[in-house]
Amino acid sequence: MVRQHWQGILMGLIIVLAGILFNPFSANAEELHWGFKKAQDEIPPDAGSPFNEILDKHGAIYKGNPEEKTIYLTFDNGYEAGYTESILDTLKKENVPATFFLTGHYLTSATPLVKRMVSDGHIIGNHSYDHPNMANLSAKGMEDEWTRFDKKLKELTGVERTIYVRPPKGIFNEKLLSVGNELGYRHIFWSVAFVDWHEDKPKGKDYAYHELMKQIHPGAVILMHTVSPDNSEALPSFIQDAQKEGYTFKTLDDLIMEYEEIFPVF
Repeated sequence: MVRQHWQGILMGLIIVLAGILFNPFSANAEELHWGFKKAQDEIPPDAGSPFNEILDKHGAIYKGNPEEKTIYLTFDNGYEAGYTESILDTLKKENVPATFFLTGHYLTSATPLVKRMVSDGHIIGNHSYDHPNMANLSAKGMEDEWTRFDKKLKELTGVERTIYVRPPKGIFNEKLLSVGNELGYRHIFWSVAFVDWHEDKPKGKDYAYHELMKQIHPGAVILMHTVSPDNSEALPSFIQDAQKEGYTFKTLDDLIMEYEEIFPVF
């Protein structure tokens, strides 16, 4: 009887341990890492029911209407490497809108470019002030990251505040989404991405172009970084060829209006 009792306890521990090892939503509930299987053949990716349920609960978005050939361009800027001006030139020439998710460091180190983003009509997104792991912060720490950014942005550009936020490295938890909602922020993730953040390891224009073209899909929210020449060089051809395939480029404001069923499309 005693032996059976200890066998039962051991089996219970094994089951619990297996659950911890193979279910990241219980083992690591305080730190979720955004991810999905890349899109192919213009079929939108699916992040899976656990992610979808959490995001839907808090109005967080990573893709748009799967029936509309629309693309939403977003860029993450942590520091300036000399390629953002070219990207802005392309966006202006092609008359394409974008959202730039910036850090506090970028605001203060590349202020003229930030001012140009605003004057060119692009949206400024909040990528936190110090680029920390936001999931590890207290509610007050989360608020400080976002509001410090907004205060500096207003000081430098006159923009009152940001609405769209994106967690550094895609690390988040439900608390982060909830606190953001309470403060009037909306989390925007992405459905198209590739390794493009190594300034010292460029892979060439063709690499970026083909990654974008093979992953695009209706409602794509594209994440790109501006620290490599690859994206800067590939962007003109990508925009032109995507448009030839019937895609249009819209803003995150348009995406939110669709999501909120101001124009019911989902």
